[in-house]
Amino acid sequence: MAAQTPLPLNLRRGLTAFSSSLFINNKTRDSGAAHIYHPAHEVLASLPLQMMLYFNACYFPFWCLGEGMMLQLKYSLLPRYYQLLLLAAFLILTLTEGARLYLGYIGNLQEKVPELAGFLLLSFLIQLPLLLFLLTDDHIVRLPLEMAVHSLFLAFLVSEVVAAFLALRVMTTQLAAQFYLQQFTSGGRGRSLIKGDDVGPVPPWSQFL
Repeated sequence: MAAQTPLPLNLRRGLTAFSSSLFINNKTRDSGAAHIYHPAHEVLASLPLQMMLYFNACYFPFWCLGEGMMLQLKYSLLPRYYQLLLLAAFLILTLTEGARLYLGYIGNLQEKVPELAGFLLLSFLIQLPLLLFLLTDDHIVRLPLEMAVHSLFLAFLVSEVVAAFLALRVMTTQLAAQFYLQQFTSGGRGRSLIKGDDVGPVPPWSQFL
């Protein structure tokens, strides 16, 4: 007779789902269960993108420190509207960069297309225009240190956009292929059942195709 667990049913389901996502579905494929249930899965995460995201995350605090110091030094020399523009640009860049890096990490490591697409949108629509404004406007009193930190930040940004675009294209192609394969497999099994054929036991890994 099986022993009854004192854990509630919802908590058991949550713990089971968490364990499955942590060990069975990890994208590094370092667990035995991952090889059992995903024998034909190809790792789609981009190593160049992950390296650039890591170095960008390490560099970003230094960018914040350098930009904050330069903004404080030249703040009194700027017109009132440029003071507000630069302060708003600094705050938006700082707040958006944290969310952008998080989406990039999640989208790349866990091979999630929506997160990676959000990473690209934030890079294109917010970070890139603001950085180009800080680098090209002649009325903001550009200092040498400021130009250096912005140029390096822009290099990270452009490289990540290119790598993320390539990774996103590979992921969407692979997901589309898996979707059509699943539809083909489900359709073939359904037709076999209608005809009365014995299709045999369903393999345990078929649900992960």
